[in-house]
Amino acid sequence: MRRRLVTSYLLLMVLVLLALETPLAITLANRETDQVRADRLADATRFASLSGPALRSGAVGTLRAELERYDELYAIGVSVVDREHRTVLVTAHYPGTAAPVEPAARAALAGQQFTAPAAVWPWSAGPLVVAVPIADGGEVLGAVVISSPIIRVRNTVRNWWLVLVSVGVVAVLACVLTAFRLAGWVLRPVTVLDAVTHEIAGGDRDARVQHQLGPPELRRLAASFNDMADVVSDAMERQRAFVAHASHQLRNPLTALRLRVEELGPSLTDEYGRTEHQLALEETDRLAEVLDGLLTLARAERGRDRLVVVDAGAVAVSRAVAWQPLARHRSIALEVVVPEHPMPARTVPTAVDQTLDALIDNAVKFTEPGGRVEVTVAQVDDGVAVTVRDTGRGMTADQLHQATERFWRAPDAQNVSGAGLGLTIVAVLVDVSGGRLTMRSAQPQGLAATVWFQAPEDE
Repeated sequence: MRRRLVTSYLLLMVLVLLALETPLAITLANRETDQVRADRLADATRFASLSGPALRSGAVGTLRAELERYDELYAIGVSVVDREHRTVLVTAHYPGTAAPVEPAARAALAGQQFTAPAAVWPWSAGPLVVAVPIADGGEVLGAVVISSPIIRVRNTVRNWWLVLVSVGVVAVLACVLTAFRLAGWVLRPVTVLDAVTHEIAGGDRDARVQHQLGPPELRRLAASFNDMADVVSDAMERQRAFVAHASHQLRNPLTALRLRVEELGPSLTDEYGRTEHQLALEETDRLAEVLDGLLTLARAERGRDRLVVVDAGAVAVSRAVAWQPLARHRSIALEVVVPEHPMPARTVPTAVDQTLDALIDNAVKFTEPGGRVEVTVAQVDDGVAVTVRDTGRGMTADQLHQATERFWRAPDAQNVSGAGLGLTIVAVLVDVSGGRLTMRSAQPQGLAATVWFQAPEDE
């Protein structure tokens, strides 16, 4: 954006310079040409006044001496022709019959003054030619033609133009410098605003814009943005606090309710009553699981905890050991593959533990008996990647896109126990740890979920 703004300033400056300097350059060329033309016309008129008596009398000795001294002194050629266009006198530097000498002589014999060219430019090549008629009593007796070199005039015009170009270059450089400073002053608040917006989108709710920079309009925009960010951050904090508080407060009554329902069991004698009693207990357990998930999610979303360094390989082994009894009960092979050396990763506390618990739970839950769940830890992209791969039913592309939404469950998993918060909690924990979560279909079947955490910085 800065380049576009500076380019627009520069284009405007170039157009202004062209509008000012082009007429000035033409004027300077015309002025220098007019000065030389006036001098040559004055010389030709003086020679014409001397040539009239000489042509009538035929005594041209004095005129010849005058023209030769003039040619020797100024290196300017002069020619005198009579009314029959016959050359009477010619000096050494006269170009002969080269154009535009002949047209000049014919115009002068016709009784008209002639000058060419109209203006001398830096690229002009021919001489400056002037011609005046030799008249006596209204009768044209001949013509005086002067052919003047234009090297000096051309150099003068070129020097003037170089001065104009130099002034233009200096003006353009000053414009560029000023434009960059002005664009920086104008766009600095926009750049800061863009950076802070990305920081807030990345989870840093405390990021704010300095509203003392830039023009007044942008300062007001920055102040309004900060006010909006404060309001949104406060609303989100209140929402998370409410969820955490409500989940915690509902946990105790739910525990008491479950105990009361459980105590009703011995008093139920018929089969229908015992079945309904068991369903009630399962529903209270499911509600307790939902509350625990909401409480964990709220805690994970309440700002960024300090990062700690954990051995992802050791954590993967310990969590696999903890889930082995359930896997064996369901006839599922749970394997873990980790390097022999430590695999340190920077995460928020318990992020790796809770992430593996959620991913292994889902993998064991949706894998058929006789299937296989594999947990691997490897070093990837200057970090640590933990992958849980199963041979279960897997997910479609649309389901993978929705998997981390709160309370979302696949249509074919509605009857499977769970609250629909496991992958949501994983996504939040990985995000606040500065990592990333990716899920893809495994081959030939199943799902592969990978979480990547940053490696600790070398100290």
